[in-house]
Amino acid sequence: MTHRIAVVVLDHFAPLDLGVPGQVFWSARDADGERLYEVVTCSEGRMPVRCSAGYTVQPDHDLDVLGTAGTVLVPGIHGGRALVEGTISERLSAALQDRPRTMSICTGAFVLAAAGLLDGRRATTHWSDAARFGALFPRVKLDPDVLYVDDGDLLTSAGVAAGMDLCLHVIRRDHGSEVANRAARRCVMPPWREGGQAQYIDRPLPDGDGDGTAATRAWMLANLDAPLDLNALAAHARMSVRTFTRRFREESGVSPAKWLNRQRVQHARHLLETTELGVEEVARRAGFGTAVSLRQHLRAAVGVAPLAYRRTFRRI
Repeated sequence: MTHRIAVVVLDHFAPLDLGVPGQVFWSARDADGERLYEVVTCSEGRMPVRCSAGYTVQPDHDLDVLGTAGTVLVPGIHGGRALVEGTISERLSAALQDRPRTMSICTGAFVLAAAGLLDGRRATTHWSDAARFGALFPRVKLDPDVLYVDDGDLLTSAGVAAGMDLCLHVIRRDHGSEVANRAARRCVMPPWREGGQAQYIDRPLPDGDGDGTAATRAWMLANLDAPLDLNALAAHARMSVRTFTRRFREESGVSPAKWLNRQRVQHARHLLETTELGVEEVARRAGFGTAVSLRQHLRAAVGVAPLAYRRTFRRI
């Protein structure tokens, strides 16, 4: 029997997020070519819903269809009450309760959290909205670095394209890798992506203006390939180690060692993206010394090894 997936369409929905489940799950077929999923759309009162791209869709169903679905999915939204205030209508909240399996793409997690479904559960959302999500829903165990979170009957994904990763994961969970791989080929996408959304986060360097440790941070950036221990850093700043450590943390939010490691990782990423340097040379220039050390730090930071990172970003 086909598995029915009901997609809840809300005002300000993200167009790609709405299209992803229909395309990916439509592509899931058994060995005889029969479809394994049926995707239907719904809205409150079957009302037309306008998206962020400036057009309106007319869902075929009211929220009552959720009661007939094995999976309920909420696409991301751009703005709207759930994203700004963390609230949704009572009817939508009631309709989302006690579903066999519930999913969200991107900021659709705000809707699930507003319904109380994610309290005490692991979840993710788009990294750029993680701080707002955490402030609105402190009881949710948010992980903003991963592409998706599978917490049993509740599954959430990061932004936009990560919804495709989540849909393929569900197909793989339901029917195995062979079916999921066929669906991925039909969609012309990889069966799985290495790493998490940490590798896509824009991390601007701290502001170098002002007093305190700013000059030393600039010096650190200019000498990433040199051995920089805490004594040398404190001496450059003309402070005691204790004072330097305290001031550095006050200004940057992290310890000197953690800040330095982040900048070295960032520089290594830049070299991998923009040069043909070998991994050993990238490691030396970034201050990691060896390819083994670079591999360990890059995997810890963004979830992938140097060559996998280069394959992903070299042509961007």
